[in-house]
Amino acid sequence: MELRGCLFYTGVWCCFLPGISWVWIGFLSAQVPLVRSVECAEDGGGWWSSADPRLDDGGRCNIEVLDTISYRDFMERFAYSRPVILRGLTDNTRFQRLCSKINLLKEYGDRSVRLSTANTYSYRKVDVSFREYVELLLRPQTLDALGNDTLYFFGDNNLTEWHLLFSEYISPPFTLPQTKGAYSFGIAGAGTGVPFHWHGPGYSEVIYGRKRWFLYPPDKPPHFHPNISTLSWVTHTYPSLSPEEAPLECTIQPGEVLFFPDRWWHATLNLDTSVFISTFLG
Repeated sequence: MELRGCLFYTGVWCCFLPGISWVWIGFLSAQVPLVRSVECAEDGGGWWSSADPRLDDGGRCNIEVLDTISYRDFMERFAYSRPVILRGLTDNTRFQRLCSKINLLKEYGDRSVRLSTANTYSYRKVDVSFREYVELLLRPQTLDALGNDTLYFFGDNNLTEWHLLFSEYISPPFTLPQTKGAYSFGIAGAGTGVPFHWHGPGYSEVIYGRKRWFLYPPDKPPHFHPNISTLSWVTHTYPSLSPEEAPLECTIQPGEVLFFPDRWWHATLNLDTSVFISTFLG
């Protein structure tokens, strides 16, 4: 049986079989695939790239995940003290459809976007067309690539040009006193991410793909090199961490929103080609 174009979606593999289209693939063993003859519910918005076996494992999740929470509980338990993952607070199905690859290329392909290097300080900026980024630069990151060699599309959005898209996004309903939300939108290849850094509080939501997060409180800075990629850190440093050195971590998927408090150290790793948006509270 010939499988083509496999992608990982919400815990299962979806593969393209000639003449059958997208189907759910399970595994009876490492060698024997079990095919369920139904189409997958999603195609990743057209953003999926070939899976890297090193990214199959989304790791553990030791961050609390909540389906319901009141504003009072959010403020008392998380707003100033620890991260939390929230589900079901908003429905961004329409925004997700607008963020498919074909839709974004149609609406924004010829517009200029600003890319940053994917290291801790993101000093270097490069302007290219959105189409050039998607078709030429958006690709999986290799293990030996340094942060300052990887161009990353996140933030630096022209709010005038992207206003119509952002107006369709429903942001998390909880804000902090005397703050307003500011959006940063991004698309990045599998294996890319930003090494450890910190800033003010905010939310991160994945629209397509999966994004793995690693977090440390402000008084526990992690050991890392600002120009070494998160993929390299996960491969070489993470496995040797003692329990006392281990981060809070979790992989978020579409429909999940991560809240991170002020000045918490965090690094990210995109396990798939991912589309995501953050709401920074400042």
